[in-house]
Amino acid sequence: MNPRIVILAAVFMVGAAAGAWFFNQPGASSAELRRATVLPVRNELPAFTALSHGGEVVDASTFQGQWDLVFFGFTHCPDICPLTLQLLGEVRSELANAGADPLPRIVLVSVDPERDTPEVLARYVGHFGEENLGITGELEEIRKLTDALGVFFEKVSVAEDTYTVDHSAVVLAVDPEGRPRALFSTPHKAEDLMNDLPILMAQR
Repeated sequence: MNPRIVILAAVFMVGAAAGAWFFNQPGASSAELRRATVLPVRNELPAFTALSHGGEVVDASTFQGQWDLVFFGFTHCPDICPLTLQLLGEVRSELANAGADPLPRIVLVSVDPERDTPEVLARYVGHFGEENLGITGELEEIRKLTDALGVFFEKVSVAEDTYTVDHSAVVLAVDPEGRPRALFSTPHKAEDLMNDLPILMAQR
């Protein structure tokens, strides 16, 4: 593994532990958001059709019935994607340890469906905890979702027959009605998520 990823992953793990400490301190339940930007208009997700990492059909209704933390990335991403997903997984685990209920589901929507088959996504999302969801599908279907949410991504050639994908690094909180409720912009910090997620999920 790239030494840089190992070092940054360790930093994120320490941050998640610090977030757990923060969550249990007096006053940590204050209803003041630290990082989340609450979206003023709660529109439902657009109509689209894709596949889960298990091969099941995914559409807007998949986001109903639970809170979701949605991140747009890809499995060949060298740093931002694995580190963000690891951070989200650590935060979810610490929220569970702190007795938080409900717990959000972590969702990775691939912006590289050319390489990210359901089988590839299944192996990848499993590294970051249980009950995660990976979504892939036809590029035009993924763009229906990203365009409606204002999420940028673009395929970029880096060498002959080699490419990467530039993309936004926001994390979207989607409520149980399937409506984007808030977004977390970078830099993502465990203590901010630990503070803000219980506040958001307590709201209706």
